[in-house]
Amino acid sequence: MNLKERRKQFFIPLNSMSDVAFLLLIFIMLVALINYRREIKIEYPEAKTALRTSAEKNLEIWIDGEGGIYLDGIPAGRREVEDSTAALYRTAPDTRIHIIADRNTPYEKIAGVLEILQILQYRVVSFVVKDEF
Repeated sequence: MNLKERRKQFFIPLNSMSDVAFLLLIFIMLVALINYRREIKIEYPEAKTALRTSAEKNLEIWIDGEGGIYLDGIPAGRREVEDSTAALYRTAPDTRIHIIADRNTPYEKIAGVLEILQILQYRVVSFVVKDEF
């Protein structure tokens, strides 16, 4: 008996590779569109002129209409604002603090946050307002 050894050829199907690449591209695009920033729904005060700052190195202090304070979207009290601001100043003193307050926020609530920043001698503070245009 004469048995010949058969060689199997290895074959990769390339027909579905474009489908896989297309689905991977869609997945990456959808994940990139997710916004991880937590925001509090407020009504911005308006201003005639505004200075635009970069949003990369910012600590956002949100104050809603009832005077609730939020650090980057997380509820906080005066003590948490003081602790996190002091820690931020020690690690990255060039970080800008944005105070984002509702139009109807009582001024004493905003003044309380400013008092904390003044005691800590934090000098890079911005008020965020809605552009009039």
